[in-house]
Amino acid sequence: MPSGKLLEEKGIKVTQARKEILEILETCTQPVSYENIKESISMDKATFYRNISKFEESNLINAIESHDKKRYFELKRKPHAHFTCRVCNQVECIKSGIYVTLQNYDIENVIIQGICPSCKLTNRLP
Repeated sequence: MPSGKLLEEKGIKVTQARKEILEILETCTQPVSYENIKESISMDKATFYRNISKFEESNLINAIESHDKKRYFELKRKPHAHFTCRVCNQVECIKSGIYVTLQNYDIENVIIQGICPSCKLTNRLP
């Protein structure tokens, strides 16, 4: 769906900065932080976070915090779990096999913390 159309459906005013952020999030397969995409956008950090805040308020994106307190963002699609490595702080989507249900709750996001295979393999343990 075109980014402008998605913003309109959520009742968010369409601006160039919002379209730019949304287009990046639509193409990402993993959650991204400002640092991951700052070279790909034409706005300053304050503008980025102001728009991200609007997206969060409108329930358009998920925000995931890594072990080092950096925030990562992704479009809300199908609910799924995320893994955050407490060594390298990588955040990744877990697409298979982890489903959590709680009676009378709508689960949108599950975050699992631990050590990723790469850090475990290279013995980069805390």
